[in-house]
Amino acid sequence: MHESIAERLDEARRRTFALVERLSEADLHRQHDPLMSPIAWDLGHIAHFEELWLVRNLEGPVEFGEMPGMFNPFEHPRRVRGALTLPSLDECRTLMEEIRARVQARLQAVQFDDANQLLRDGYVYSMVLQHEYQHGETILQTLQLKQGEPYAAPRVYRAPVAPLPSAMPARAAMVRFPGGSVRLGTDDRRVAYDNERPVYETDAAPFSIDVYPATNADYLRFMRDAGYARRELWSDEGWAWLADAQVDAPKYWYQEGDEWRSRVMDVVAPVNPDVPVCHVCYYEADAFARWAGKRLPTEQEWEIAAGWDASSDHMRAFPWGDEPATPARANVDQLSFEVAPLGAYVENWSPLGCYGMIGDVWEWTSSDFHQYPGYEMFPYKEYSDVFFGPDYKVLRGGSWATRAGVARNTFRNWDYPIRRQIFSGFRCAR
Repeated sequence: MHESIAERLDEARRRTFALVERLSEADLHRQHDPLMSPIAWDLGHIAHFEELWLVRNLEGPVEFGEMPGMFNPFEHPRRVRGALTLPSLDECRTLMEEIRARVQARLQAVQFDDANQLLRDGYVYSMVLQHEYQHGETILQTLQLKQGEPYAAPRVYRAPVAPLPSAMPARAAMVRFPGGSVRLGTDDRRVAYDNERPVYETDAAPFSIDVYPATNADYLRFMRDAGYARRELWSDEGWAWLADAQVDAPKYWYQEGDEWRSRVMDVVAPVNPDVPVCHVCYYEADAFARWAGKRLPTEQEWEIAAGWDASSDHMRAFPWGDEPATPARANVDQLSFEVAPLGAYVENWSPLGCYGMIGDVWEWTSSDFHQYPGYEMFPYKEYSDVFFGPDYKVLRGGSWATRAGVARNTFRNWDYPIRRQIFSGFRCAR
């Protein structure tokens, strides 16, 4: 376990620096959008979070959940981080390497004792790794928003070629869950966050859900049918947001003559009709669902559709089974830098018959972010506990920008319903 953890820590750090190595100091320190931190802040925060949990808090007692000072996200909200005196890239590297040396030295002496819940099965190391993975996706959101020259994305691999449409269910197809008792959540304490736990049993009503996430072609039909202008399609909150935002298309789309085009980092191309729509907020997804005569699924329905295997009375960890996500199974792990056409990942089918529930785009659900029955906070309230409530909507499934280490059926993402810079799409239910 010691060797495996050391290798995973090093791999995560290589990925973090691979994302930023092409940036200038000005790019690292600029606040490209008030919604996002300067990237130099993210690097410093990654370092101090690692120091806190893998050095100071490692064997207890837990002093606090976030390191006090410049890199504490609650002391310094995103909108003010551009005014901080942040370290240079060289200073960030030096800081991160110095902390990592202390972490590796401590790791060699660690006893993975079941009596210490942080160390049992290496949980605290998995938590810190996932933290860095998640900040990688946050950095990619910033890079998509980047001011000045677009980010030159280091595309390492492309999505597989999608099968012929005749080999797949129809684009408009839905599949049916007949209802019944199911077990959701997880009791995993090696990797899962506290908000994913515990397993709980619920009686789920029958529902239908789209086989595929909504595509650009679907969304274009909504737009051409005056979807952004029809009051009856929007909730009161959504209509108020639309009046303030003054948008008529997904973020990063723009029109040239009669053609819609979109930008992903440094690549501008005509909107691809065959890929899931990305960069829409909850209110846009909700309006589309109403237009389609459907609704957004609850997160419980989403999880059932993603993994419940009625034939074995078992919840799969991933749509295809219990083997972890890889870039061969799903469009995850960042380095494709694009959303893939439907059907490109032939293993990415759930037992119910839904495609692509891991990867490509996060999927909005209709659920507010609340704790599960029997929830216990662990190991710090600043990850989940302080965010529970009606202000946030839950997203599921992960995106192309999500590292495989946080892409699983039980993982819960959450954000404000107005957010569009996240790599978010949706599928509908009925």
